[in-house]
Amino acid sequence: MNSKKILHVDENHPLLIKGLSDFGYKNILSYHTPLDEIKKELFKYEGLIIRSRFPIDKEIIDAASNLKFIARVGSGLENIAVDYANSKNIYLIAAPEGNRNAVGEHAIGLLLSLLNKLRLGHSSIQKGNWLREDHRGFELEGKTLGIIGYGNTGKNFAEKLKGFNVKVIYYDIKPNLSNKYAEQVSLKELQEQAEVLSLHVPQTRFTTGMINNEFIARMRHPFWFINTSRGKAVITEDLVKGLYSKKILGAGLDVLEYESSSFQSIFKNKKRPKAFDYLLNAENVILSPHVAGWTAESHIKLAKTILDKIKTL
Repeated sequence: MNSKKILHVDENHPLLIKGLSDFGYKNILSYHTPLDEIKKELFKYEGLIIRSRFPIDKEIIDAASNLKFIARVGSGLENIAVDYANSKNIYLIAAPEGNRNAVGEHAIGLLLSLLNKLRLGHSSIQKGNWLREDHRGFELEGKTLGIIGYGNTGKNFAEKLKGFNVKVIYYDIKPNLSNKYAEQVSLKELQEQAEVLSLHVPQTRFTTGMINNEFIARMRHPFWFINTSRGKAVITEDLVKGLYSKKILGAGLDVLEYESSSFQSIFKNKKRPKAFDYLLNAENVILSPHVAGWTAESHIKLAKTILDKIKTL
């Protein structure tokens, strides 16, 4: 058995393969190999490179009896049984630094598109209309923006807001994260002040379903909502109620509650929830297919970040 073998179950930028080869690893590419076949061979590998093709659960970890590290070419580890992997002394690697700029830019794009009704204006012109008053937008300047989650992407989003003459506050469970771009406040203070809310949280038991009827009701102002983090942080039915009541003025959603753990198409389910159909047709909603961190540049940055971290092992 070659202890320097790495199994790749998802396709990533070619420089990741080259870099690992330069480090002395032998790369085995199994992008389309059925999971049952992969499990039979996992004991051969020292490293496992994944994105989101399937969850790395206890059964897979047990099958990978010689595994030393798992590297996820993405920002989170929610599709890995983290505690069990740690109990097996498997080192876990993610790359939130690699796509934080892409996510920050995408969040800005969603927000400005909502405020300025860009999607509606484009659609109207395509239909032969020129309705200037109907598409009168709103300015970002002077508003208070609340960020929940002040890690890599939350900080990047805040930094990008510096030229808009806005007040930026954030809530995070970790203390003392403030920098010159935002002020840390309690969740209650954020709910009292924010006119725009942007989510930048990982998927955990604490964040799942956090945007619900109760949370929305506690927001003092009607607000614009952006989610470029994880879909399951939002109860979609409650979000729709907020949109319908106009407590939520508009929503820019790169992620949806209905995504699978592998972030595959949500259209495979023939019985679509009514709340999803509402989002598809609402004039004050913009959807994108989980691509906030999915740019040509982040493709390279993610690979480089993983290489830098594996190099230190």
